Amino acid sequence: MAEIEIIDREGVRLVKITLQNETVRAESGAMYYMRGNIQMESAGTGGLGGFLKSAVTGENIFRPTYKGTGELYLEPSFGGFHILELQGEEWIMDAGGYFASEETVEITAKRNKLISGLFGGEGLFQTVARGRGKLVLSTPGPIREIHLQNNRLVVDGKYAVARKGNLDYRVEKAARTFMGSMLSGEGFVNVYEGTGTVLIARTAYGRAFMKGKISDIISSKVAAAQRESSSSSSDS
Repeated sequence: MAEIEIIDREGVRLVKITLQNETVRAESGAMYYMRGNIQMESAGTGGLGGFLKSAVTGENIFRPTYKGTGELYLEPSFGGFHILELQGEEWIMDAGGYFASEETVEITAKRNKLISGLFGGEGLFQTVARGRGKLVLSTPGPIREIHLQNNRLVVDGKYAVARKGNLDYRVEKAARTFMGSMLSGEGFVNVYEGTGTVLIARTAYGRAFMKGKISDIISSKVAAAQRESSSSSSDS
């Protein structure tokens, strides 16, 4: 199996894939650089249906493969990445959630119900991964895994990342009435039921990064003002 790791440097994350005569697939345009004897091949999948789904979802049907021996580095991001190791199960991802995978992982699309697509934030089609191998998700921030055992989970759709395919999924109003849902500030929520795992983002890396940067700027400005004030006092 290919060796896949996430490198975090100064608030920027990237995916490094080490190949030993192996093949991986990645999102179109995701390559940063590669070294060694690696060949890239690009081919569309899904035919006309794939093009139509791509137009609706924004998901790219052209996902190049990289085969050979060497190191492949994928595009850096202020967001995050999460690695899943599939053991024959199925995962359904939010739109834009797919980033890379081993060749042994099959990637297809699943059509959502109209209301789920329009109000759940998932789009009319979602990307489905199944099989055995490693799958890399693109996420807005660090991931929390919530395991359900014949239970029910309600999530704000903007934090949803992926779910196991055996879970029931639908979109509901946050409150009993439409007006109550709007006034609550939640509107519509994602509901998951059954036994399985849901991945949600805890917060956005970019937001935390910018918050830290703003805090640093404010601290430096305050320190500069204090130094200037101290200097003025000494001169007087």
